[in-house]
Amino acid sequence: MPQPQAAPRPAPADALTATPKGRVYAMLDTDGDGIASRHDYFVRIERARQATGRTHDDPLVIAAQATGERAWAAMDANGDGVMTYEEYVAWVDADKFDNVCRYALGALFDLADADQDGALDRSQFTALRRALNNRADNADAAFDALDTDGDGRVSRTEYLASIRAFVTGDGSPMGDALY
Repeated sequence: MPQPQAAPRPAPADALTATPKGRVYAMLDTDGDGIASRHDYFVRIERARQATGRTHDDPLVIAAQATGERAWAAMDANGDGVMTYEEYVAWVDADKFDNVCRYALGALFDLADADQDGALDRSQFTALRRALNNRADNADAAFDALDTDGDGRVSRTEYLASIRAFVTGDGSPMGDALY
């Protein structure tokens, strides 16, 4: 007879503020119960869709869902519908960012990029941050840190590079501005 699986343990609260990976994990855990579930992950895509006013059949929404499915399948390797903090920390690294997360986050960026010119203005950036469960009170600081040339826009490349640097511990202008 198969042994019942133990319920996943919530992430320790101090871990969610102590490290960049912990902070990212806290953003993935949209309901704040200490465990990132499939629902938590996909509600972020739905919030981004709603924030941008796109319909479910919009090609960019479909692309975000598809890349989200691939990312979630990679993160939830055992298929139990949850990704514990320990699983996330053991999983995420530069290679996973480059081959999985970059595509999912890029698709979300594309949703927010209303004119599809490869850059977000401050309001688009802030709407995306809120949809992705980032703190709203520091969106301006994050934007200013990424808008290094002061043109009032953050490019897709700058955005993704900053998140990669933050998650992998390489130092990120956006991450440094936030914490």
